[in-house]
Amino acid sequence: MKLKAVTDPAFRTYGRIITELDFSELVTALEKTPCPDNSVVYQASVPSLEALDLCAKLKERIFGEMSIQIGYCNGNNYLLNAVEYHHSSEINVAAADMILMLGHIQDITPQNTYDTSKIELFRAPKGTSVELYGTTLHYAPCNADRKGFRVAIVLPWETNTDLSAAHSAEGEDRLITAKNKWLIGHPDASLPEGICLGLIGENLSVEPLL
Repeated sequence: MKLKAVTDPAFRTYGRIITELDFSELVTALEKTPCPDNSVVYQASVPSLEALDLCAKLKERIFGEMSIQIGYCNGNNYLLNAVEYHHSSEINVAAADMILMLGHIQDITPQNTYDTSKIELFRAPKGTSVELYGTTLHYAPCNADRKGFRVAIVLPWETNTDLSAAHSAEGEDRLITAKNKWLIGHPDASLPEGICLGLIGENLSVEPLL
């Protein structure tokens, strides 16, 4: 696997680097959040992060005045395990160096399978803020070193919260696991029962790159 930087032109089909806003206050706040040694913790909505002045600017300028949530994904992770997507952009703000494993939604087959050989890897240094487009497959960030990662996750309000209705076991609806969250898992990953295990190929690991 080749590791590219988010400044590489290849990243442009997945997202963009956000330069028009100052994320330094959010990065400082993230450095105070927990970072597990041997797992990953995800909090969809953190009131103290949403109270920052930046939240209103993100709502107005990036999400077109839609209600948003700011949470975090922290810990240590080296594997792909799954890919997910949202019908919206997602903002990632790195409070430590991280690696993103990314793919294109267009490469999901009608049978809800995806070949992991199509995944591309991008490194984002601490302080980088990226917008991942709604057509970008992603999952939990990966370590860029042995120190773990801390990443703010900004999404439309209630994304990744519990579903309110029953969904079909067919088509794209088969993949929905939470509000505004469609997910395909790898058979070798320890994922909850009922997840569509449609990833074909290796459960990619960044460890050989570290």
